[in-house]
Amino acid sequence: MSNNQTVLPNGDTRIAGQADEGVLIEQHGAAACITLNRPKALNALNDAMRARIAAALPGYMRNPEIYAVVIRSASDRAFCAGGDVRELSALARRDLALARTSLADEYRLNWQLDCFNKPTVSLMNGMCVGSGVGLTLYNTHRVAGENYSFAMPETGIGLFPDLGVCKALSDLPDNIGIYLGLTGRSLDRADAYALGLVTHCIPANQFDDIVAALGDAETVDALLDERHVDPGEPALDARRGVINDVFGADTIEEIVKRLAERGAGSDDVAVFCRAVRDELAGRSPTSLKITLRHLHDSRDRGLKETLEADHDVAGHCLAAEDFHEGVRAILIDKDRAPVWHPPTLDKVSDDMVNEYLRKFGNQELQLKSREEMQR
Repeated sequence: MSNNQTVLPNGDTRIAGQADEGVLIEQHGAAACITLNRPKALNALNDAMRARIAAALPGYMRNPEIYAVVIRSASDRAFCAGGDVRELSALARRDLALARTSLADEYRLNWQLDCFNKPTVSLMNGMCVGSGVGLTLYNTHRVAGENYSFAMPETGIGLFPDLGVCKALSDLPDNIGIYLGLTGRSLDRADAYALGLVTHCIPANQFDDIVAALGDAETVDALLDERHVDPGEPALDARRGVINDVFGADTIEEIVKRLAERGAGSDDVAVFCRAVRDELAGRSPTSLKITLRHLHDSRDRGLKETLEADHDVAGHCLAAEDFHEGVRAILIDKDRAPVWHPPTLDKVSDDMVNEYLRKFGNQELQLKSREEMQR
């Protein structure tokens, strides 16, 4: 076999550098490398990309020559800008059942990554949003380059933080996960590292060296530990007290009230609270309420149960108007003026929230157990 060819898990060969459906799959010695390669869309994850990744993983799990799997980006602008929600919205308008199948496939991939029994290393630089978080959060090693940023901005488009991420957010200290899930605000790598969302901070110019070393089957922990650099002081530390107080409330209405009370002054905390309150006012009232409930419920669930619940909540979101209106306003027309239904928090009743959290018909997602996945 020539040096510019690579063996795929099914035994096929592929010319190195050849992209297929937005994903480049190569084998470098003992390292399998999955590279997101859809640069014009900032690697927004679509069905074809997801299917390629999911199909490759079982072969890597069984292949004794593979020591680790690496997930990275071919773009220096972004790791992944999220899921292709324009594609999802169009699909849901056309065939809701098929759109729910698409989401189920993504949630199965998240669970597949969490159950994978070899080292998985995500090398991330630039934005890591939505589906990018779902693709990396369940890796054993999550490496942030100097331009890395984390965000789950779904409440701004009529959705909620899905992909099992509500479980991880609900486990963060000081109600920071509630804050992140509701506001969609981003974190840099210093904050992400302090919160355990990434495991290492390493300059992006070393990513190729890491892949090469893993290809030689160097021990992953020692390899990454010796390259880790101090990312600096977490900016969010200065806000932990007010975030814990405000976002510890049981309802969105109480959160908004506390923000208004803390925002009445002129100090830095007041400025912060006013800005957060203004941001919440622009997000879907329904999404805010279902997200808060789902975050609270996820505290007592495992990842598998959270993903299965995500599928029900997401089905109701796809069937409602806010998601499609959010996609229109933010990504299609880009007027950033969504008209939410209902338009205000007081119009979103507890019964309406309960409806979003109930089972969605007979099309349920039932994931295999971890033991079955690893067999």
